[in-house]
Amino acid sequence: MNASVDEGLYRHRSLFLSDIHLGTRGCQADLLLDFLKLHDADVIYLVGDIVDGWRLRKSWYWPQSHNDVVQKLLRKARKGTRIVYVPGNHDEFLRNYYGAHFGGVEVVEKIIHETADGRQMLVIHGDQFDMVVRHAKWLAHLGDWAYSVALGVNTLLNLARRKLGFGYWSLSAWAKLKVKNAVNFIGTYEQTLSQEAIKHQVDGVICGHIHHAEIHQKFGIDYMNTGDWVESCTALIEHENGQFELIRWGEQEQAQNSATVKLSSKAVA
Repeated sequence: MNASVDEGLYRHRSLFLSDIHLGTRGCQADLLLDFLKLHDADVIYLVGDIVDGWRLRKSWYWPQSHNDVVQKLLRKARKGTRIVYVPGNHDEFLRNYYGAHFGGVEVVEKIIHETADGRQMLVIHGDQFDMVVRHAKWLAHLGDWAYSVALGVNTLLNLARRKLGFGYWSLSAWAKLKVKNAVNFIGTYEQTLSQEAIKHQVDGVICGHIHHAEIHQKFGIDYMNTGDWVESCTALIEHENGQFELIRWGEQEQAQNSATVKLSSKAVA
């Protein structure tokens, strides 16, 4: 990992997080807290669906770990980190507050981020280009319910995996890549967002929404998706030289757990 360590933190030029879904049982808040304790940046972009207003309106779920994530981000803001919040469809209630500042957090519709090497990147959640969300919101809510059920199964599965000494694994992320329609949707979404960036005459787009972390130039422009913190537990960082990297924190946690299990096995032997 090409980042300098400052007082125990990996310091980056910028950090992009999306689709945390605080307020849901599927949110991996503990893993995110571990990540935020070790990683900091000059600018942190919250690229939508940070708080899940859809779920909270139906039933209140807000454990201490979710509050700790909010407090951790606000603490970073107090210490001088610029935090920019680009609301998504699940936290669309914040779209009434564009231009406002809450505890040092700026709320914007979209923003152009300039990289260290002079590139301009459109930062946007991306739900505006999801036809289901735009034109059949009832179907989006139905899909959200089905997705929550899948995440519940995923949570139980990972509790069993942890007891057996295995790391985090996402059932829904695996299934998403195995279903042809889902793969086609991802490709169409990526192409649409890339075309939107071209319309803005910028060098690339940074988005979220579909919970699929990716960096590529398949459509002639930099496409970067931050992923999520319910399935893959991923973040996008910009290094001091302007280069970007996806950190797959869920996979790192799994590797660390596997190494611990191996060490324990050797000790017993």
